[in-house]
Amino acid sequence: MFDSWGDYGEGPSAGTTVTMIRGPAGGDLLPLAVAEMRPGADLGVALASIDRTRLSESDRVMVLQAWSRQLSHTQAELYASMVSVADAAAATAGSDLELAQSLAASEIRAALTLTRRAADSQLDLARELLERHPRVWEALHQGRIDLPKARVIIDQTAPLDQETARQVAKTALEKAGGETTGQLRARIGRLVISVDPDSARERYEQGLAERRVVSEANPSGTANLLGLDLPAADTTAAMRRINRMAQTVKTGDDPRTLDQIRADLLLDLLNGTGAQTSSPDRGTVDIQVDLTTLLELHDKPGEIHGWGPVISDIARQVIEEQVGSEWRYTVTGENGNPIAIGTTRRRPTAGQKRLAQTLNPTCVFPGCRIPSIDCDLDHNQPWSQNGPTREDNLGPLCRHHHVIRHHGWNITQTSPGSYQLTSPLGHTYTSQPRAP
Repeated sequence: MFDSWGDYGEGPSAGTTVTMIRGPAGGDLLPLAVAEMRPGADLGVALASIDRTRLSESDRVMVLQAWSRQLSHTQAELYASMVSVADAAAATAGSDLELAQSLAASEIRAALTLTRRAADSQLDLARELLERHPRVWEALHQGRIDLPKARVIIDQTAPLDQETARQVAKTALEKAGGETTGQLRARIGRLVISVDPDSARERYEQGLAERRVVSEANPSGTANLLGLDLPAADTTAAMRRINRMAQTVKTGDDPRTLDQIRADLLLDLLNGTGAQTSSPDRGTVDIQVDLTTLLELHDKPGEIHGWGPVISDIARQVIEEQVGSEWRYTVTGENGNPIAIGTTRRRPTAGQKRLAQTLNPTCVFPGCRIPSIDCDLDHNQPWSQNGPTREDNLGPLCRHHHVIRHHGWNITQTSPGSYQLTSPLGHTYTSQPRAP
C-alpha cells in the first residue's frame, strides 16, 4: 500500500491510500497508481519497479510525469541538505558573515566537486529557496513545479522586498504547474510591474541607459552581433520587419533557410548593401493594454504579444506611435469573457479571424507563445473532413504546431477560446484563453 497525495492538495482526498496494482504478469505497477502518488521514497520505489517496455503509449506519458515530480522532490531535498551542510560549516566562523559564506561554499564545492562559481551560485539558490521563498521550495518538494520554474520565480521577484516577493510568488504558484517557463515569466513580470509600477519604471530606465551593441568572436571563426538592453517595443517591431522581409525574399530557388536570410538581411540593412526587399514602413507591434491605462487612470502593465509585459509608459508610447494603424478593441464582462469586439481605423480583417485572435492572443498549443497575428487560422475539424468555417471550429496555430497537429493530434474547442488537445499517444491536454 502507498500513501496518496494526502495534504498535497491534489489527487485523492487526504487520508486515503492507493493500492499497489500489479500488471498482467504480476510484476509491474500500473501507471494509474504512480500517477496518484505524492513524490517521495514510496514513489521512487514504485517507479523503479516499472518496466517501460510493457506499458501502453498513454501510460508511458503518466510515468514520465511521475518521474518529473520525483525529480523535483529530490532536487528540493538536495537544496535543503546543501543549506544544512552550509549552516554547519559556517558555524565555525562565528559572527564573521563573509567568512561564514566562504567556508560554507568551500565545503559544498569540495563535497560536490563544483567550481568556485558554481558552488556560490548553487548555495545562493538553495538559500533563496529555503529562506526567502519557503513556499516555492515546498511546491518544488511536492512536485507541483520543476526547478526551472522555481528559478523563474526567484529571479523575477529578486527586485522586490521579501514580503512583496513572497506575495507575488504565492500568486504565481497558483497556476505555475500548468505553465511553461516563458508563460510563467511573463505572468510574474505583469505582477511585478503591477505591485510597484514606480520601481518597475526606474528599473526600465536604468536598463535602457545601459543599451549597447557588442560584437564577439566564435571558436568557429564566425561572429555574433548583439544589441543589448534595447527598447522592447522597437526591438519587436524591428524583428517583425526582418521576418516580413525574409518571407518576401524566400523563394523556391533560394537555398538559404529563413534564419540564414534573416541574418543576411540584418547585415545588409546595417551595412547599406543589398537590394531593398520591403517597403520602408516600420514594423508593427501587437500590444494589449487596458483602456484605463491608456487614459492614465491606472498604471497597469501592457503586453507585447510574443514578447512579454511592459510598463504602462511604454504601452502608451507604443499606442501613440501607431495612431495610423488598425486598432482592435474588446469589451469584457466581469468574468473577463469578451462580450463585444470591433476595430477602428482601416477596413477590418475577417470577423472570424479577429474573434479568434481576440480570444487567443497566442497559438493555442499548450505553452506556445507565438502571437496569433503571426499564426495560421486552423480548422479544428479539418476542412477536408467537412469541418465548417465557423468561430467554434477555428483557432490560431503557429506554422510549426499547425504541421504537427496533422500528424495525429486531435483538437476540440470545448468553449470559446478553450481547447482540448489529444496527442497521438492518447494523452489529453487543455489550453485556456487569458482574458483580453
